Amino acid sequence: MSSKIEQIIEEIEEYIDGCKPQTLSKTNIVVNKEEIEELLRELRMKTPEEIRRYQKVLANRDAILADAQAKAEAIIKEANIHTSELVNEHEIMQQAYIQANEIMAAAEAEAQRRLDTATMEANNYRMQAMRYTDDMLGNLQNLIHKTMDSHMAKYENMMGSLRNFSDILANNRAELASPLNEAELTDLEE
Repeated sequence: MSSKIEQIIEEIEEYIDGCKPQTLSKTNIVVNKEEIEELLRELRMKTPEEIRRYQKVLANRDAILADAQAKAEAIIKEANIHTSELVNEHEIMQQAYIQANEIMAAAEAEAQRRLDTATMEANNYRMQAMRYTDDMLGNLQNLIHKTMDSHMAKYENMMGSLRNFSDILANNRAELASPLNEAELTDLEE
């Protein structure tokens, strides 16, 4: 499921590693906007269908709950109709009350069960979508940290090399300073 996404993330990492650092910056790099947008577009296209389905379920949660409520009301209405029919018959009036109460209790229990099931399913889909999103954000965060560490090491190596060159230049100038001072004194004496 995530192998295509991981492949695109690796492509983004390789792209970022190949970017040139911005002049005089420790952390900024120069990025081709079109190339990075194309990689991000490709990543969006590879989003698993399951996540899209979870998003639809979350968006339709109210519709699912409303459907469960409508079914519960239909069951209760049916129970009320049945109760009315039983009450109309005088000989079985006592039995009608008992059956009506049992039907209503069963209908309410069924309605509550369906409502609980729909709520639980919606919450499960939401949690799964949140876990997947958190995993993706964690992967992206790791990618950014790796990229930052890589570029920081390169920057520190470059700065070390520049310091060494600066020290060598300072030593060379110090060595040249003594003969130059003697040459100037000789010129002044003549």
